[in-house]
Amino acid sequence: MKNMKEKLAESFSALKDKLGYTNPMQAPRVTKVVVSTGTGKIEDKAKLALIQDRLAVITGQKVSPRPAKKSIATFKLREGDIIGYQVTLRGERMHDFLDKLIHIALPQTRDFRGLKTTAIDDMGNYTVGIKEHTIFPECVDEELKDVFSLAITIVTTAKTKEEAEALLRYIGLPLQKVDKGSD
Repeated sequence: MKNMKEKLAESFSALKDKLGYTNPMQAPRVTKVVVSTGTGKIEDKAKLALIQDRLAVITGQKVSPRPAKKSIATFKLREGDIIGYQVTLRGERMHDFLDKLIHIALPQTRDFRGLKTTAIDDMGNYTVGIKEHTIFPECVDEELKDVFSLAITIVTTAKTKEEAEALLRYIGLPLQKVDKGSD
């Protein structure tokens, strides 16, 4: 079985007939993967430290805190308060994370029937929400009381939704089949 780096390198030859590419630079590529989680107004320092640690263990990279951009009095939120954490993966870590996500984590999701293609935005990026971080093999089952959700964004150079979908299907992302004739 080919690893993610080899699959992404061969994407031009696989997609050139389907999408009409003549130059390898036309083929879409995955540029980065952004893994983020929101913490809201969690005051417990131990829980925040646990979220940071779990996210760092899952991605293999240090976590970056995300501060609030402006104050909102209704939510008792002040500018600069930490409201989430984010990790941006590129290169080898990105390839390893995508491999782990596609082949290990997503198949462990409860009642998994494939990812929706409607999550591809107009710029060719794909965002998937994961309700429980415990689907990743690095998370120990003993910590089931502190479960948090993640958002994973796969950023591509695709110019259209169709290009992005073809690339994501080629690298093995389990997208649902679309029935065009059912009304």
